[in-house]
Amino acid sequence: MKRLLPGLIAMILAVGALDARATDRWLHIRVDDSGNEGERVRVNVPLELAEKVLPCIHSDKLHHGRVKIEGNLEGVNLRDLMNAVRSAADGEFVTVQNRQENVRVAKQGNSFLVKVREKHSTRKDASQTVDIKVPFQVVEALLSGGEGELDVVAALHSLKTTADTELVNVNDGAQIVRIWVDSRSTAQ
Repeated sequence: MKRLLPGLIAMILAVGALDARATDRWLHIRVDDSGNEGERVRVNVPLELAEKVLPCIHSDKLHHGRVKIEGNLEGVNLRDLMNAVRSAADGEFVTVQNRQENVRVAKQGNSFLVKVREKHSTRKDASQTVDIKVPFQVVEALLSGGEGELDVVAALHSLKTTADTELVNVNDGAQIVRIWVDSRSTAQ
């Protein structure tokens, strides 16, 4: 989270200078940390602004609005893989279950879903949930960045035509992170 803070602050400052129209689509990021610091972060950015600001940030793996994918993807064509999933019938394609976690990868309508339920072995009452729902048009745009890159700017651009959508919801008991897109300029 600390690595993202400079970029988030730049985007927040830029939002203050923008006179946005009511019809604009907005990207919202909300982080609530109930840990020692009790930090709350609210980011509300018009997608149009985010498209312009992201290429200006050059930090870690993010450069020119693109993120380098780590790991060995040699021999894997992500675009063809996603096109195959997109054209398949709705269903659950991958399920992994063990004592510590349940992972589900599925297709539902025009969206790609990933759900993770993890139980921490150190604290019996602690668990972590991750819910990701990404419209296939956004996945397609992300994968347009070329080999080994995700084009975040293209993905933001494609979000302009989606319905109000919750993209990510992560809860580890101490921190909740939520990312969604809608037409409101303030978070819910």
